[in-house]
Amino acid sequence: MLDEIISFLEQEKELYGSFSTETEEEGSQTESATMPNPSEDETETTLPSSSESQKTGSTPSVEKKTHQRVELSLDEQLKACSTLQELEQFCAESEQLQTDLDGTNLVFGVGNPGADLMIVGEAPGFNEDQQGEPFVGAAGQLLNKILIAIEFDRDDVYIANILKHRPPDNRNPTAEERERSLPFLERQIDLISPKVILCVGKVSGTTLLGKDDALKRMRGQFYDYRGAKLTVTYHPAALLRNPKWKRPVWEDVQQVRTLYDKLGGKP
Repeated sequence: MLDEIISFLEQEKELYGSFSTETEEEGSQTESATMPNPSEDETETTLPSSSESQKTGSTPSVEKKTHQRVELSLDEQLKACSTLQELEQFCAESEQLQTDLDGTNLVFGVGNPGADLMIVGEAPGFNEDQQGEPFVGAAGQLLNKILIAIEFDRDDVYIANILKHRPPDNRNPTAEERERSLPFLERQIDLISPKVILCVGKVSGTTLLGKDDALKRMRGQFYDYRGAKLTVTYHPAALLRNPKWKRPVWEDVQQVRTLYDKLGGKP
C-alpha cells in the first residue's frame, strides 16, 4: 500500500511539478503574519519570510499597501467630545467660532453641567468677553433677579450663548456667524441634556428653531428641541430699554417654572 502511495505521488510530481509539504495550519500562520492590518492609517511594508525566500531562491520582494488617512467631519469631531471639558477645549482651538473682532476670549458657558434648565442668549458683550462668562453685565444682573423670582439660583441652571466670541460693537450675530456656531451649541445642549431650554432674545429663538419670526409670535408656547421643551422670551437687555416687556417676561418664566416642576426638574 505504501509503495502504491509513493508511486502515485511521484506521478503527480511529474505531471504538476514540486509541491509544498507545509501543513494547512502552518500556511495559515504565515498568511496571517503577512496580512496588512486594516486599522493602521499609514503605508505598510510586508516582506516574505526567510523560509519562503530560501524555497524560491529569489530576492525578497517588497509589497506596499497604502491606506488613505480620512479627515473627520466637524460633526464627527463634535461627537468625539464626550464631556463639556473636551468640548470647551475643542471650541478654544476652533477658528470657526471666531468673529471678525480680533483678540476676543472664548465665552463657553457657565453653571450646572447637569442642569435641567438651560438658558441660551445671543452673544457675549464687553464684560462677558473680559471675564469669559456669559451674562455678567447689567443684563446678567437682571437675569439673576429673574431666576431668583422663580426660585432658581444661578448655579442651578446652565447659561450659554449662540456665539462663543464677542462680535464687534456688540452687534447682533450675523446669519453666517450663527450657522458656524450652532453645531457647537447643539453638542453642548446634548451633553447637558436639559429638560427645558429658555431662549432669551429673538436671535436665540430664531436660530435654534430655524425660522425667522417675530419674538411676540414665538413666545408663550413650548417647542420640542433635541429632547427638551424650548420656549422664547425677551432678552434681559431689552427689558432695560423697554420696561413694558417686563410683564410678558414674567408670564413666560412662570410657565417655564411650572413646566420644569411638571417634568420633574431638579433642583
